[in-house]
Amino acid sequence: MKFLIHIIFTVLFFSSSHTIASNDIPNLVGTWIGINKTISEQRGYRSWEKKVEILEQDERRFKGTFSYTDGTKNFFGVIHPDNKTITWVASNSRGYNMGKLLTKNKISACYVESGIDATAGCAELVRE
Repeated sequence: MKFLIHIIFTVLFFSSSHTIASNDIPNLVGTWIGINKTISEQRGYRSWEKKVEILEQDERRFKGTFSYTDGTKNFFGVIHPDNKTITWVASNSRGYNMGKLLTKNKISACYVESGIDATAGCAELVRE
């Protein structure tokens, strides 16, 4: 009987701690800067500064702007339930960004686009 009570207690403990952890949604609002390293058929290997500003966040949803060599784009995105993975898109872009929250103030962000302008690139962004 003691063994059964121990198992029930253990299951309840881990279930409740998981629920608490899943409610700890990270706050991404701020300015994030890093060096983006890309490759494409048209432009070859390139490195340039990427600036991402997350202006608003509501639970797992967020929006902002990012600057790149051709200008600035608005985007919106989501934080996945693991509280580490993020994805964002821009309405005037053919690709999308996938990211991972590495620490509270560091994100790995990778952009991929297929088709005629196929591009792939990643940056480690640090919050200012």
